[in-house]
Amino acid sequence: MNLSRRQTLKLMGTGAAALVASPYAGFARGPEALLKKIPASGEKLPVIGMGTWRTFNVGSDTALRDARTQVLEAFFDNGGGMVDNSPMYGSAREVVGYALKKMGRIPETFFSAEKIWTHDGSETRAQTAESAALWGVDTFDLMQIHNLVTWQEHLATLREMKAAGKIRYIGITTSHGRRHEELENIMRSEDLDFVQLTYNLTHRLVENRLLPAAADHGIAVIANRPYDGGDLIKGLKRKNAPLPAWAEEIDCRTWADFLLKFIVSHPAVTCAIPATSQVAHMQENMAARLGRMPDAATRQRMIQYVENL
Repeated sequence: MNLSRRQTLKLMGTGAAALVASPYAGFARGPEALLKKIPASGEKLPVIGMGTWRTFNVGSDTALRDARTQVLEAFFDNGGGMVDNSPMYGSAREVVGYALKKMGRIPETFFSAEKIWTHDGSETRAQTAESAALWGVDTFDLMQIHNLVTWQEHLATLREMKAAGKIRYIGITTSHGRRHEELENIMRSEDLDFVQLTYNLTHRLVENRLLPAAADHGIAVIANRPYDGGDLIKGLKRKNAPLPAWAEEIDCRTWADFLLKFIVSHPAVTCAIPATSQVAHMQENMAARLGRMPDAATRQRMIQYVENL
């Protein structure tokens, strides 16, 4: 099932599928779902995407693949868009392809984000083709250079591929706070559509230079590790930390709401990509795109509350 963007739209026919039952379904019927523009084009993306690191690396186990298919369905049924992947993530590319095929329908919001991960600068096209075959797609919306690996060579080829219509957007990634100075230099000197970096409520170093650089140069920002690899939200739950009463003012019902809304409410951030292997957690994640968002003063209040726990 090779799906081009045009075929994707045809598959939708009558529009997006109805939302699965969840505590947040009432929100989704209103106008509150947040979309943000990709600066390079003005195209709008749902602010909550989906990562696949570890969670979709389940090998050939059919039961686990089917369970991940349910997670992907919940993502799309709740208005999800960007699905982020990489050759570094083991079997995740193949498992996403399995899930897309098993679903048999792809929503209009689907935004495929893949990465190049090879030190061989001549392998850009071959790895892109391999990933497309595993996903079961003809083209990718976004191709990123993973962790700045051999970025000069890959970037030159990706520009050629973009000009030829093989990919729609180009990006570069880092994580865990690595190589920020080099990344900033690339952002300020190269023509990029996207940058992916680590940003969450307790890791905010990118606010100093990288997020302003993205805003200055019209680069969309994808926030990875929104829960700090799960440690942040698990730590809050271990403490039995209650949400503050004022969280209702920004329509937060869970810690997932709280942590994700902090990220996507930053003016420079386009979307966040939490990963999960559970449908219930996916529904919690997707609720963060709904309802009221924190302003600058509330964001500071959120930081202070968590730091004082």
